[in-house]
Amino acid sequence: METRKLWFSIGKGNSLVPVSRFNKGEASQIFSEVRQNGVMIATKNNTPVCILISPEKYYKLMDLLENQLLSAEAEMRLSQPSGPSIPEKEILDRYGLAEADLEGISHS
Repeated sequence: METRKLWFSIGKGNSLVPVSRFNKGEASQIFSEVRQNGVMIATKNNTPVCILISPEKYYKLMDLLENQLLSAEAEMRLSQPSGPSIPEKEILDRYGLAEADLEGISHS
């Protein structure tokens, strides 16, 4: 599963970075490590204070989240009873339209 691959490295010891390294001017090195590892956890007094994530991992995570939210919304809508549907012909007649009037209109 993609989510497991995305966060698998978080539990490894080399994914932790003490905040004190930033104070020592090692930010550039830390960012290189984040690019290489994908994710690192900044700690202060051995307590996580921030998660550093590469842009690639961030975009993948946001895509996964968006897909999950869309899937949940679709499932919720499908589980609810739908109201009565109106045939297309009735709608066209009601508004004085013909099929030709709809040509070239995007359905998105």
